[in-house]
Amino acid sequence: MVPVRTSERATTTLWRPTGPKELDLVRELDWRAWPPRLPEQPIFYPVLNEDYAVRIARDWNVKHDGAGYVTRFEVDSGFLSRYPVQQAGGETILELWVPAEELDEFNAHIVGEIELVHEFH
Repeated sequence: MVPVRTSERATTTLWRPTGPKELDLVRELDWRAWPPRLPEQPIFYPVLNEDYAVRIARDWNVKHDGAGYVTRFEVDSGFLSRYPVQQAGGETILELWVPAEELDEFNAHIVGEIELVHEFH
């Protein structure tokens, strides 16, 4: 994770590949938070690089949901230090695993808005 210094605090850029339903919920939350996980989703996993997020959105979300999206957002770096980086595959397949019950606190540490940066159909 590479922290970015903002005027007040260091932030880390994260990406999240998502499908249309989750993106609609983010839009309803004014692009400021991620919606609660469903019972079968015990972990929220943002990823640490754009390329990995693009691959998931393009290759998995499109296949399963008809569309895939990549979002980018900043989170307070100090807060993120509680989540060890998880290598979910190759060298660049890096994720953070945020337990569903901690998502509200995670959302409180998002700095600015969640941005939509890629769209696949």
